[in-house]
Amino acid sequence: MSAKWMLRRCRKDIKAISKRSGISEITAQILANRGITNEREIESFINPSIHKLLNPMLMKDMEKGTDIIYRSIKKNKNIAVYGDYDVDGVISTYILYCGLLRCGAKVKYHIPNRITEGYGININSVEQLKNEGIEVIITCDNGISAIDQVKRAKELEMTVVVTDHHDIPFSDLENGEKNFLIPEADAVIDPKQKECTYGFKQLCGAGVAFKFIQVLYKKFGIKEEEAYKFIEYAAIGTICDVVDLIGENRIIAKNGLEMINSTENLGIKALIKETLLEGKIINSYHVGFIIGPCINATGRLDSASVALELLLCRDSIRAEKLAKKLHELNIQRQHMTSDSLNAVVDEVENSDLKKDKVLVVYKDNIHESIAGIVAGRLKEKYNVPSIVITKSEKQSKGSGRSIDGYNMFEELSKCKELMNKFGGHPLAAGLSIDTQNIDKLRRKLNENCKLTDEDIIPRIRIDKRLPLEDISFNVLEDIEKLQPFGKGNSAPVFGEKNIDVFKVYFLGKDKNVLKLFCRLKNSLKKIDAVDFNGGEKFKKLILDTYGNKEGNKILNNDFHNVKMDFVFSPSINEFNGNKNIQIIIRDFRLTS
Repeated sequence: MSAKWMLRRCRKDIKAISKRSGISEITAQILANRGITNEREIESFINPSIHKLLNPMLMKDMEKGTDIIYRSIKKNKNIAVYGDYDVDGVISTYILYCGLLRCGAKVKYHIPNRITEGYGININSVEQLKNEGIEVIITCDNGISAIDQVKRAKELEMTVVVTDHHDIPFSDLENGEKNFLIPEADAVIDPKQKECTYGFKQLCGAGVAFKFIQVLYKKFGIKEEEAYKFIEYAAIGTICDVVDLIGENRIIAKNGLEMINSTENLGIKALIKETLLEGKIINSYHVGFIIGPCINATGRLDSASVALELLLCRDSIRAEKLAKKLHELNIQRQHMTSDSLNAVVDEVENSDLKKDKVLVVYKDNIHESIAGIVAGRLKEKYNVPSIVITKSEKQSKGSGRSIDGYNMFEELSKCKELMNKFGGHPLAAGLSIDTQNIDKLRRKLNENCKLTDEDIIPRIRIDKRLPLEDISFNVLEDIEKLQPFGKGNSAPVFGEKNIDVFKVYFLGKDKNVLKLFCRLKNSLKKIDAVDFNGGEKFKKLILDTYGNKEGNKILNNDFHNVKMDFVFSPSINEFNGNKNIQIIIRDFRLTS
C-alpha cells in the first residue's frame, strides 16, 4: 500500500518565532509543527533541565504511599517489590528495589514469569509471598487492574501500595458514563486516575517509581541529588515503553541519555560493549532498538530476573557473561519473530482475514512472549489494528498493537465478556481468552470498527520541503538539539521533488540496501541517498515504469539520469575518519 505524503501546514510566522527565540528557521518550523511556538515552551524544550521536573507530592496518594513504606522500613517489615517482565517493569523494579535498600529496607523483588504467572499480580504468587513472610507489597508498572489480586492480599492481612501508569479499567454505566475500577489497596499511585491532579499524565512505570523514590529519600533525609541518579534508568524505561517524549518524559529521557553515556553501571557498560555500541554516542535509537530489546528478551525467553541481575551486578566478569546471554537471547528472539511473522502473513494473505480492518490472527505455535512483537510488525505491514493470539498452558493469550485513531483498550473493553482478562493502552493491549471465543472477538471488533478505507492508508507527515543543496552540518546540528526522538517527538522528516539520480547500487547480503547518487542542483557535487530496505521496491518501480529493456539499463547503470521525489532524513556518514552528509530515504517515487 503506497503511503500518502502530507506536508505539515503551519500558519505561524516562522521567521518571527526564529528571531524571538534565537533559533534557526528550520528548528522553529519543526517545533511549530509540534505545537511549540512561544518562547517559554521553546526554551523548555531545547533545555529540558532536571530542575523543571514537577513536584511528585502533587500525585494522588503519593503522601500516603510513601508514608506506608517509610513506616514499614522503620518497623523492619518484610517488603516485596512486585514488578513486571518487560523493560519498563524491570527498570521500575530496579529503581524501587535499590531505592528501598538505600533507605535501609528489608526488601526482595519478585518479577513474574511471563508463561506461568502472566502479566501483573498473580494470586498464587501473592500467597507464596505471604508464606515467605512478606508483609508489604509495592507494585511497579502494574497493579492498577489487579482488583481480585489486591483483594486477596488484603484478606491475607498484607499491606499493598500500587504504583502504576496504565489506563484505569472501567465498566460502562447505563447512562453511558464510565465507572472506573480502582483496586482497594492501601495506596494507589497512578497519574491516570481521574482524581489525580498531577500536571503530567504520561509517565511510564519507571517514571512513577523514580518519583516515589524522590519523596521517600526526602523523608529519610537523603539528598535529592541521589534520587536524580535514577533518571539514567528511568530514561531506559521511558524510551522503551514508547510513551510520548514530551514534558517530564523529555526531561527524563534527555538527561538520562547523558548519564548513560558516562554510566558507571557495570551491567549497562557490559551490554553497550556486547552490542558493539562502545565508543558511540548512545541515543534514543540505541536504547529503544538495541539495548532495550536485549533486556526485554530475558522476560520473553528466560526470566526477566536475569536482566535485573545484570543491572545489579557488581562484578565486571559476571556482567560480561550476563550481557552476552541477553544479547544471544535477543538474537534468538529475532529469528523466532521473523519465522512467526512469515507464518502469520501467510495466514492473512490466504484467507478472508485480509478483508478485515481489525486483524485478529490465531496461531497456536507462536511463542506467546513474541506475540506482541509480531502484532506490531503485522500492524506496520497492513496499517490496521492487529492482535496475534497463541495457545498458552490453560487458555489462549494475545497481544495487540494499534494505529492512531483506534483506541484498542477501549475497543477491547466493549468486548470484555469474551475475554478472561485484558489491559493496556490505546495503542497496545494484552489479553487472555478461551480459544472458542477468538472468532467471536474478531467478528465483534470488526463489527464495532469505525475505521474507513481512508483511515488505513499510511501517512507520512513531512515537516518541511528541504532542497538537498541546503543541507549542511549546521542544519544537522540544529536537528540534533531536538533529540531524543521517539513517540510524541518523532525525528524530523523532509521532502524534495525532482531530484537528479545518476547512479544506482544494491548492497548488503540480499542486495536489498538501495544506494543512489544524487546531483545537487546547479552544481557538479553529489550527495548519497540510502534506503536500507528499498532495493526490491526500487527494482519493481523501475521495471513497471520503463519495461524490462529500459528498466534493466537503469538497474545496471546504463543511463544518464532519473528524476525522483524523496521523503528523507539527513544524517552523517562516518567512514575511515571522514564525515560526509548523506540522506536516509523514508519513501521514494518517480517524479511525475
